[in-house]
Amino acid sequence: MKFKALLLAFCFVSVASFAQDKVKYSKEEKQKMEKYLFNEGFNTPSPKKTSTLILKDGTTHKGFCSKIDTKKGQIFEVSIKDSISKKNMTFNAEQIDEMYVYPSNAEKFAKVAKYMGNIRNIGTKSLNKSTTNGRIYFVNQTVSLKNKKDDKEFLMQVINPGFDDIISVYHDPRAKETGGVSFGYGPQLGGGVIKSYYVKKGDKVMWLHKDDFEDNYDFLFGDNKEFMKKYPKKSVEWDYLSFLINEYTQMTNG
Repeated sequence: MKFKALLLAFCFVSVASFAQDKVKYSKEEKQKMEKYLFNEGFNTPSPKKTSTLILKDGTTHKGFCSKIDTKKGQIFEVSIKDSISKKNMTFNAEQIDEMYVYPSNAEKFAKVAKYMGNIRNIGTKSLNKSTTNGRIYFVNQTVSLKNKKDDKEFLMQVINPGFDDIISVYHDPRAKETGGVSFGYGPQLGGGVIKSYYVKKGDKVMWLHKDDFEDNYDFLFGDNKEFMKKYPKKSVEWDYLSFLINEYTQMTNG
């Protein structure tokens, strides 16, 4: 009898704890959290616009990007043709601290077509970020690709440049997306959610996949108790990642 009473009490405590870990959001709050705040990820620089490379030794080189070499989509070597001397130069990622390039027109057009082809994008993404005319920012990072390979230096695109002072998010060129449903030649319904990024917090750079989001939630946000109370891991979804990082940054910085 005592055992049954203890078991019942344990169940009540568990249910109560679970309830405390769940927060219900209004329709308007969910719509706000679903807004995609990251910049669009681009993989191909324009060969017709001037790229800028800032080396670790402090020197700056400007030229037309003629070739990039990648591993799993991440850049480890860049070749440019100097805009003044016309000299061809090649630099590996270990030499480069930062890089600024313009996306190719072909990739921008493809991004626009993809944006228009998914109804969900219209409600959650910015068309301006898909058609950016601004420079794309890359930084040197030492990372293990997909958390499986030896650490190596790559040039990775920062996709949250406006709120990256605590958590930096980098484009994963090999990321897959969730599937949706389409009927005939009409736009796709649902899907289109990117499944992985590279993120940096402190000295740690990791590949973060949708399936591992909950396991890494405390690492990303656990040092801010106010945030964790407002956005507990059991109440949020992977789709909210850009909002959560932006909100965490604002709440932490005060």
